[in-house]
Amino acid sequence: MSSKTPAFDVLSLVGIVLSMAAVIGGNLLEGGTTGSLVQLTAFIIVFGGTIGATLVQIPQKNFIHGMRRFRWVFFPPRFERALMLRKITNWSRIVRKDGLLALQKIAQKEPDKFVRRGLMLLVDGREPEEIARIMEIEIDNNANREINAAKVYEAMGGYSPTIGIIGAVIGLIHVMNHLSDPSALGPGIAVAFVATIYGVGLANFFFLPMSHKLKTISDELVQYQEMLMEGLVSIAEGENPSAIASKLEGYLA
Repeated sequence: MSSKTPAFDVLSLVGIVLSMAAVIGGNLLEGGTTGSLVQLTAFIIVFGGTIGATLVQIPQKNFIHGMRRFRWVFFPPRFERALMLRKITNWSRIVRKDGLLALQKIAQKEPDKFVRRGLMLLVDGREPEEIARIMEIEIDNNANREINAAKVYEAMGGYSPTIGIIGAVIGLIHVMNHLSDPSALGPGIAVAFVATIYGVGLANFFFLPMSHKLKTISDELVQYQEMLMEGLVSIAEGENPSAIASKLEGYLA
């Protein structure tokens, strides 16, 4: 990953604003008011119920990690493969010229923990098969951790529509308790169905898209780390820099 501060993903913000604008704008075109879509009670029922159900399903460490990965939706990490290709090619030249131990100082200055660990395996003189095996285990663990973070939002997206229906039913029960006042029936029913809008809206505008985005970032992370592993294994096998560069160029697509 790049050591630079991740750039803001403006498309995520545009997507959320556009989705909400479409709903609010459609409501206004039908003669509704913005205030009719704002109901604190409905929001508390849907959001609180969704979080509660998710906490039951998701282990604590995965839930906490998922909350931390919320930032990636708007500030996704950058996996600069072209830069990594140049680094790997340069490392292979250094090894051919000065030996594996010459990479020790480079490893110590490397900010990425995964890259640093891979370089130290190379410096330690591990066999190519052993380097590949150790790094594959770490790649799988990293991928599982990020997929579990995405599953937090996937779970929220699964529960919120159902919780929205529960909120609507609660609202209708409240309406039924006031049948003696016909003037309150229409507004009461409208308020009840706002909970359904919140449930479906949160799932499809926020939670499910966030889950899919985090899964996409996880896939990019795996490919980036596999590229690094392939390069370090090739260096350990003594391949020349040009052959390594040619082999890794496929990861730049």
